[in-house]
Amino acid sequence: MNRLLAALVAALALLAGCGDSGSQRAATTSTTSGSRPVDVPDRIVSMSPTATEMLFAIGADDQVVAVDDQSNFPKGVPKTKLSAFEPNVEAITEYEPDLVVISDDTKGLKASLTKLGVEVVVAPAAETLDDTYQQLATLGAKTGHRREAARVVSSIKAKIAEIVAKVPKRATPLTYYHELDTTLFSATSKTFIGQLYSLAGLRNVADAADADGQAGGYPQLSAEYLVDADPDLVFLADTKCCQQTPTTFAARPGFARLKAVRNDRVIGLDDDIASRWGPRVTVFLETIVKLVRTVPER
Repeated sequence: MNRLLAALVAALALLAGCGDSGSQRAATTSTTSGSRPVDVPDRIVSMSPTATEMLFAIGADDQVVAVDDQSNFPKGVPKTKLSAFEPNVEAITEYEPDLVVISDDTKGLKASLTKLGVEVVVAPAAETLDDTYQQLATLGAKTGHRREAARVVSSIKAKIAEIVAKVPKRATPLTYYHELDTTLFSATSKTFIGQLYSLAGLRNVADAADADGQAGGYPQLSAEYLVDADPDLVFLADTKCCQQTPTTFAARPGFARLKAVRNDRVIGLDDDIASRWGPRVTVFLETIVKLVRTVPER
């Protein structure tokens, strides 16, 4: 009997040991899947062109299974017909995402997806460069790429510092006009776009048109207003949407006499780069500063 009892105790101890080993394996499996934790999304849908650029920049590209119809950078993104302007929950969930990144919570999109068990990150249009850095950090944390995101942020900061160091010192700042479309909507210094121009040492002629803030930083100017302001530089951020060029701009009534036109200081921008607050802000800022450097001191 004693021998039988000893055998039973030994058997139970062996089973317990096997159970512990199994639990340890389960715990290990629950925390890692390949090189990433299992709570990190494997299937991401980006409904924001800027978020798409950020995700690819931080190395989460292999997790992105679909992007919206406006996401066109970098080359080879999994572009679809998904519309961020008219989001369709059913169409989005067909890609079986475990994370969806949006810039605007249009039509209660976040609540609809959350109800279906899909995590949603809202990355709205930046108001400052700090917003860009914060969104990169957030996406890095959500996707398992914290270190990569931190490196991207450091790289952007270093590049901006390098570009700003090349801005010539002027007794009187140059003035500029930033065009969003042919109806003369612009962006003031209070916007993310305006902040980049301020880093280049420029003064915005649109600021006075939204002194009360009623336009939210995006006032619509009149042709008369712009002619009176007579900016030193003009930046066209409507070359893709509206096929604008320095030539078409100069051909508008009264614009041929603008200083920027007469001095050949009207420059066409890439609409996408000029409107997105992702990693390519340095490209935008460098374009601005290059034109600024061509203007001699008065």
